[in-house]
Amino acid sequence: MCITQEKMEVKSRGHTDIEFENLTYETKTWRKGVKQIIKGVSGKFVSGELTVIMGPSGAGKTSLLNILTGYQVSGTSGTIKCNGSGSKRKKGSLQYKKESCYILQDDNLPPLFTVYEMMMMASNLKIADLSKKSKEYLIEEILNNLGLSVARNTKCQNLSGGQRKRLSVALELVDNPPIMFLDEPTTGLDSSSTSQCVQMLKELARGGRTIICTIHQPSATIYSMFDHVYMMAQGKCVYQGAATNTVAYLSSLGFCCPQYHNPADYFLEVVNQEYGDYTDYLAKAANDEKWRGNVPIIKVGKEIADIQKDIEVYDSNSDKSYKTPSEWTKFKVLLGRQGTQLHRDWTISQLKLFLHLLVGVFLGVFFQNAGDDASKVINNLGLCMIGLVYLSYTSIMPAVLKFPSELAILRKEKFNHWYKLSTYYIAFLVYDIPLQMIFSTAYCTTTYFMSAQPYESFRFFMVLLIQILVALASSAFGLFLGTVVNPVNGTFFGAIALAVMIVLGGFLILFTHMSSYTYFFTYASFFSWGLEGMMQALYGYNRPELPCPDDEDYCHYTSPKVLLSDVGMTKQNYWFDVIWLLVVCCALRLLAFCTLRRQLKAA
Repeated sequence: MCITQEKMEVKSRGHTDIEFENLTYETKTWRKGVKQIIKGVSGKFVSGELTVIMGPSGAGKTSLLNILTGYQVSGTSGTIKCNGSGSKRKKGSLQYKKESCYILQDDNLPPLFTVYEMMMMASNLKIADLSKKSKEYLIEEILNNLGLSVARNTKCQNLSGGQRKRLSVALELVDNPPIMFLDEPTTGLDSSSTSQCVQMLKELARGGRTIICTIHQPSATIYSMFDHVYMMAQGKCVYQGAATNTVAYLSSLGFCCPQYHNPADYFLEVVNQEYGDYTDYLAKAANDEKWRGNVPIIKVGKEIADIQKDIEVYDSNSDKSYKTPSEWTKFKVLLGRQGTQLHRDWTISQLKLFLHLLVGVFLGVFFQNAGDDASKVINNLGLCMIGLVYLSYTSIMPAVLKFPSELAILRKEKFNHWYKLSTYYIAFLVYDIPLQMIFSTAYCTTTYFMSAQPYESFRFFMVLLIQILVALASSAFGLFLGTVVNPVNGTFFGAIALAVMIVLGGFLILFTHMSSYTYFFTYASFFSWGLEGMMQALYGYNRPELPCPDDEDYCHYTSPKVLLSDVGMTKQNYWFDVIWLLVVCCALRLLAFCTLRRQLKAA
């Protein structure tokens, strides 16, 4: 394959060893007060080795992994060193955080994109100054090495469990990180897929990386493939050494593993206190360096670094970091991802547009001539309220589910430095806001003209503007709810909140029939601002008297001024309503961003 001769200034990927001393982690519980999860553990994880943190449930292995990755910061203490020395400016995991990646237990992948599309997006978000052809070559080599070439054009939702695990690793290999953390990478895989996954991790470690993962209970065959085992029990380290030295270590302490018995199973039986509580006894003997064994020789193979050398993206004399794309470039990539996702998920674009048109036609027929008939003025007021309610409910419910459905993907990608949260959020808004405008326009156009509202362009656009702003305000409110409560509670609270705002909207109870105390609460309902704005647009601005049908003996509301007076909307403050709805939209979307960021930090 012909590759363009390009130069990109990247960091020479040296070996990175992680050493930690006296790490502790405490958390507050409601009943027991402060509970110590990690109890002063120490250890060293060396590049070139496949290191696994093992232990029974509740031993603290995932907590230790979270501390080393920087995923868990509060409540921790101790020292973490990188390559044998700490940094005065950067402490703990901050020393190597930008050079590491964390692959969580759940394979959170966007379902509608193919393997190749995900790899190309990852390369565009992580690597700058590299041509598309060079990126394609890099991606093909990674997919070949991880056995994913056959699934190149398969969507993520159709991948097997093993393929999803390998793709999660492949996405992080694009920029060749020297440190990789994996939480339970074999969970949910069959024996064959588990063996392939562990073998893949071992090959990656031989390429000079520091591979650290948690495993719950491996088979004897899988256990023998580990270079370094860090066994934990009750928040303490009870063994750190080679997997092949496990039986000898236990024998030296008086525990004889039966012949033909899985050493991992026997060790877990010991730490689970099936033969008595020997945790403290094992913890005292765990710091002996003689059980580690020899560090494997790092092979020189067709690794990612070699692939990048093949396309001449290395500068051997450079010690600078990988040149990552600008946030503007990342924004364009995320914008393209949002557009593709909307195009492929027809339920949130094409179907919703069709339903808005259909509902608009139905209401237009049902409220025929309501806008130009003095005997149907109250019906027209109801039509205005129904439109606002429909647009609100169809905007708030999908918005409540938006971020919870993507939170796991967002958390993983943001933590691994794919992009900033603000970049992602702005790219989402760029598509979300026009989409809400299109849906509102489809609904408003059909109902407005079919219900015989005034054929004056300025009134139509004034009504349309109000309906768009109410839909945007509802969507923003839904986004906020989705970032503070779970989806079930979000839909419940959203429905209740809208029901209360409908009562205060000025239709079920007219403003003129409300007490001064009740009227005060209408300021919190964007339905009241929306309904008032629509009534001003339809009946204000010197609209002439409405015709009364010949078959009607009397029409009370032939005068628009009388109508506005009776419903308590005599003040011509349409633009004040617009400004207030704009403020609500902006405030709620800003608030949703802040609560989303807080939720990601708290996770």
